[in-house]
Amino acid sequence: MAKYTGAVCRLCRREGQKLFLKGDRCYTNKCAIDRRSYAPGMHGQNRGKKPSEFGLQLREKQKARRVYGVLERQFRGYFDKATRQKGMTGENLLRLLERRLDNVVYRLGFAASRAEARQMVTHGHITVNGKRVNIPSYLVNVGEVISIKESSRDIPRIKEMAEIIKDRTVPAWLSLDVNTLSGTVIKLPAREEIQVPIEEQLIVEKYSR
Repeated sequence: MAKYTGAVCRLCRREGQKLFLKGDRCYTNKCAIDRRSYAPGMHGQNRGKKPSEFGLQLREKQKARRVYGVLERQFRGYFDKATRQKGMTGENLLRLLERRLDNVVYRLGFAASRAEARQMVTHGHITVNGKRVNIPSYLVNVGEVISIKESSRDIPRIKEMAEIIKDRTVPAWLSLDVNTLSGTVIKLPAREEIQVPIEEQLIVEKYSR
């Protein structure tokens, strides 16, 4: 499976805002945005020109891809699927991205970042309705129960996260049981429950050109 393997802090700097791609590090003074707020590259500090309408649309699409860790072809697939669903295409797109298993693992607090959540899924530490699922792009449905596999709960990092989630809240469309290290999808997320810095309408305009 293809994936981005470069420095993720460069992605935040390119978008000019924190995308929280490195978990807890993003909340410290080691965050790249706090230290170097300009875009990466030799001309990064000289990009003061106002972006065009196309440029704004492109950046918003790139931002969404980077937040959820999705490559271009897969992202286009989500958009095409969103256009075939009832309702607003932009909201449908974000709802599909939120339903990815790696994102749900992250939203439940089992991982500090989506990248870490993706690794947990691919390494077989996550179950859905009691069955192991190792596909990060698996789309969860209402009523499904996402859990950390019983045999994986003694792994030091997972034990560390199990202590941290006791003080965390989860989105309203999910419920969390800290005692069983499991969460349930109680409904599909509404737009106001999807806390991401993305203007989805710009993405719709980008693909509608």
